[in-house]
Amino acid sequence: MSQSESQNQNSPSQMIDERISELGDWRGTMLSLLRAWIKQADPEVVEEWKWRGVPVWAHHGMICTGETYKSVVKLTFAKGASLDDPSGLFNSSLDGNTRRAIDVHEGETIDEGALKALIRAAVTLNTSRARGKTKSRG
Repeated sequence: MSQSESQNQNSPSQMIDERISELGDWRGTMLSLLRAWIKQADPEVVEEWKWRGVPVWAHHGMICTGETYKSVVKLTFAKGASLDDPSGLFNSSLDGNTRRAIDVHEGETIDEGALKALIRAAVTLNTSRARGKTKSRG
């Protein structure tokens, strides 16, 4: 069985596990840590695997993606421009009208509390929009 065939049979969570393992360096360690914090911030988060290999975390809509590049781990928040970021974690994709991202480079640390607050704010935003859609249909 080829790797792509085995991936088709694995859950998104298993595919994220595999990605972390495949990276085998600081990026895998960082992605694993960020993933753990996302799950702690929102125990109901749903893990997805999209666009040929991008981990996605969702709750009533997309919260963020976890992309890995040669020199950065990037958390892109789908509706980041609508979120308050009092700790200034967003440091990438700042010019857009919708998304915001956090680029983490090797050796950098990220404020766990601030990240969890952003995750919770994104969930709150998604949930409030989901409720608004339900109410407007009634």
